[in-house]
Amino acid sequence: MLTGYFLFVAILPVVAQSEEKGDYWTVNEGTMIGAGRMHLMDTYLTPGNEVNYTGWTLRVMDERMKRVKLANYKVTRQQIVSLDGGKTLNPAGSAIDYALFLDYTLGYYYNFPVFVPGLNLLAGGAGNLLAGCIYNTRNTNNPVSAKADIDLNLSGMAIYNFRVRNYPVTFRYQLMVPFAGISFAPHYNQSYYEMFGLGNNSGMVHFNSFHNKFAMKHYITADFPVGCLTIRMGYLNSRYQTEVNQISSHIITHTFMLGFVKEFVAFGGKRAMNNKHTYKSTYY
Repeated sequence: MLTGYFLFVAILPVVAQSEEKGDYWTVNEGTMIGAGRMHLMDTYLTPGNEVNYTGWTLRVMDERMKRVKLANYKVTRQQIVSLDGGKTLNPAGSAIDYALFLDYTLGYYYNFPVFVPGLNLLAGGAGNLLAGCIYNTRNTNNPVSAKADIDLNLSGMAIYNFRVRNYPVTFRYQLMVPFAGISFAPHYNQSYYEMFGLGNNSGMVHFNSFHNKFAMKHYITADFPVGCLTIRMGYLNSRYQTEVNQISSHIITHTFMLGFVKEFVAFGGKRAMNNKHTYKSTYY
């Protein structure tokens, strides 16, 4: 599974924009791994009981940011691919929930003018795709709860570049909140055999908004150089809570991340070798 994830990240499209001569923006890419706590609750797996399972989570994440030609290069594109897995126990320690989720986000952010040196303020929207499942080891009839949804999100971030005794540091805070989307949700006590074997699949796709879903992501990072590398440390708090078809569910993670950052220019061949350009950093 991890091999497939890294192959997917490797072929993510980074399309070079048709920029004006002498105005090329770098791609900022951060690759991180992390560990932390996971809290799961799903009444499809534990009918009638809101049992909170707690345990550990591991996450692998790749993020790319690039200024694009929209609004005269005032817009930044952000792509995030994240693979998150965990193992949790019920309070009695008698049952285990395993979870695995793949998350993809594509967002566009306008860079607002500010008058504080080193500070960048961005706001915009993002589309998010989530797919995964929770597997309960104790259940026999309905051991799996599948999750799949597509959301539109409001998002904003602040990036602050400064120096401590000539040592460069970059802090970033980002908030993302979905406001509309569609999701998959079975009916209460409905088995997957009924849905896909017998064809009783009506009412499984639902409109999401604040009336039946609350989700939020807080993302904090710090970039700093160590030798010839740029290190990125971060904290990601993700909350996903739904109330659909009389089924209550939440997925909450607290993950501490560590990785490295690289910047590159997304073109090659004669265009790169025969011309000299001034490159501008998307992030720093």
